[in-house]
Amino acid sequence: MSARATTAEAAAPQTGAPEAAAPSAAAAAPAAAPAVPNAEATGRRVEEVLDRLAQRDDREASAAAEELVRVLMDFYGAGLARIMHLMGSATGDDRARPALLGDELVTSLLVLHDLHPEDTATRIGRALDSVRRQHPAEVAEFDADAGTLRLRAADSGGCGCPSTSQQAQQTVEAAVSCFAPEVTSMGWEAAGERAEPALLQISRRPPTAATAS
Repeated sequence: MSARATTAEAAAPQTGAPEAAAPSAAAAAPAAAPAVPNAEATGRRVEEVLDRLAQRDDREASAAAEELVRVLMDFYGAGLARIMHLMGSATGDDRARPALLGDELVTSLLVLHDLHPEDTATRIGRALDSVRRQHPAEVAEFDADAGTLRLRAADSGGCGCPSTSQQAQQTVEAAVSCFAPEVTSMGWEAAGERAEPALLQISRRPPTAATAS
């Protein structure tokens, strides 16, 4: 199925559904309220853009545009399916929210549209929790303004060989990228780099005038 057909099916109104009448001026929404996208109008707009690309006789650009639409449709479709699955499997109203916020795919969609209710630091914590059993790590330093994050490998009792360490770091970084894509740079604290408390130097007190011989 082509991207055009997928878009048309997603935008087509359901059979038998009454067509919405144009709102009157009195019933119009307040000017400050955001406009609600219309599925049918959006589908037609996408078709118009694809047709314009096809008319330019640039098959490569037209194919790339259709692939882009198909990838986005698949991504959002998977996200909606995941939301419905989590809401259906959660027992009780208070269980749906943690399940949704703890899912990588749902989180990426919410962050993409600036809809996630949690701040970046909280989502970084969720990312580390999602891989903690296999690859325990903790935050060494996080600069929210610069978007930079330094991580530290937690003690796990593993062999500590370089290949395993590198694979673990990649897994942790991938989780952080899903939960907190606004983190632009990630680094790891080298072994032995952890700050140690300064040693207190203790020496004998010099003799005072009263005790000096």
